[in-house]
Amino acid sequence: MNKQAPKARPAPAKVPGIYKVDSVRDVAESLNLPNLPDAVASALASDVEYRIQQVVEEAARFMRHAKRTTLTTADIDQALRVLNIEPLYGHFPHNPPAFRRALPFPQMQTAGSVYFVEDEEIEFDRVIREEKISMPKGVSWTAHWLAVEGVQPLIPENPPAAPREIDPDSAAAKTSTANGVSGSVFPLTPPSSDRPSPIQSGKQTQQQNVLVKQTLSRELQLYYTRLTSSLLPPTSDPAKRTAALASLRHDAGLSPLLSYLVHWVGEGVVNTLRGGSQTETDGKLLEVYLDVIAALLDNQTLGVEPYLHQILPSVFSILLYSSLPPSNAIHLRTTAAQILAHLLTHYSMTYPGLPTKIVKTLIVGLIDNKKSRATHEGAIRGLMAIGKEALRQGLVNRSGARTVGEKCMPGESSQLVELVMDGLKLIHPPSAHPVPLDPNSSADSELIEKLHATLGDFFAERVVSDAEWARGILSDEASVL
Repeated sequence: MNKQAPKARPAPAKVPGIYKVDSVRDVAESLNLPNLPDAVASALASDVEYRIQQVVEEAARFMRHAKRTTLTTADIDQALRVLNIEPLYGHFPHNPPAFRRALPFPQMQTAGSVYFVEDEEIEFDRVIREEKISMPKGVSWTAHWLAVEGVQPLIPENPPAAPREIDPDSAAAKTSTANGVSGSVFPLTPPSSDRPSPIQSGKQTQQQNVLVKQTLSRELQLYYTRLTSSLLPPTSDPAKRTAALASLRHDAGLSPLLSYLVHWVGEGVVNTLRGGSQTETDGKLLEVYLDVIAALLDNQTLGVEPYLHQILPSVFSILLYSSLPPSNAIHLRTTAAQILAHLLTHYSMTYPGLPTKIVKTLIVGLIDNKKSRATHEGAIRGLMAIGKEALRQGLVNRSGARTVGEKCMPGESSQLVELVMDGLKLIHPPSAHPVPLDPNSSADSELIEKLHATLGDFFAERVVSDAEWARGILSDEASVL
């Protein structure tokens, strides 16, 4: 029995999807891909429709978990992020877009419905009348001192201190009963014949616009006045001065007074050096100021680091000043140089740029031809106190000895010349049995020329007599400062 051949089933008709093939062709043409095959366009349309359905399903999950019945653009964005697709930009859930349906085109009846986002109509008159809003500055960061040892610096970042209303009559009465110490206005300097009284200083401070004050106890104010009065010559007693310096060197409760003492020293140095021609009394004053700085630096309980930028100008002013009293000049410059060495020993690790700043300042005072001989002397003493390599950097590498020798007369034997020679001996000690350089030897003649170029003719003639000393001065390598 013959079996009948099975009937061929007709191929199922393809049901067009939501995303049309024509849309795929339009996108392809916009990307410069004309004549896209029908099979490829249909496959792409099916894939796009699948992706859209996947995104909508994920967004619906976010909607259901949020206990909502309205799908928002935020749900779509979350769904795109979950599917590792770049989210959409331009639509936010707090500002949902409003779509309007466009009117049908008579020329294209089969185009279907077209929707668009309606733009807001803005009137130019209203825009012109509205006040322009300026954009604020961006966020920035900066650093400043809120307080240094209990003292609030007078800078724009810090709020100004609230002014205190002071009655001049009551202030004068309190001042007279407290042995010249005011309870509300603290003088930075003790009263004297050429300085205003505490009452006058209080009136002057009231006239200032902004004033940063620190409330000190009556005991500290009295201590400050007695301390400064006992330190200043010629009225002070040597025993009281020694006791005051010992108190500054060892007392642990002077932190509130530190800023006032530093200011008092700086103001005193400036006023003493301002006159130009110095007397023996001025020299004693400068000695007291240097002793006060040294005592404050020796006190281990005081935080002197924030005040180094105020202490250094006073030390440099005394060390490099051109007209110090002759009887006190050597002692003043030696003490100032020792203070610089103390600062480098104790604070060079805290402030890495401090050695470079100090050495450069001293070298400038040494190699500048316009500076006086006294300034050169102070610079050499400062470099000698710092160390051998700093002295080599100034006298040899930067030709400081040649600068000094150009100002010396032939055969001169002065204190400055002896100081330079001591510096050269510190750089490299002379030999016990000196042998002079031989000009007839090519090596020695080359060394003599180098000596004249580095040290100058004046000091080169004094070094030529010792060949080993000359080679040591020029051959040793100096560390970079």
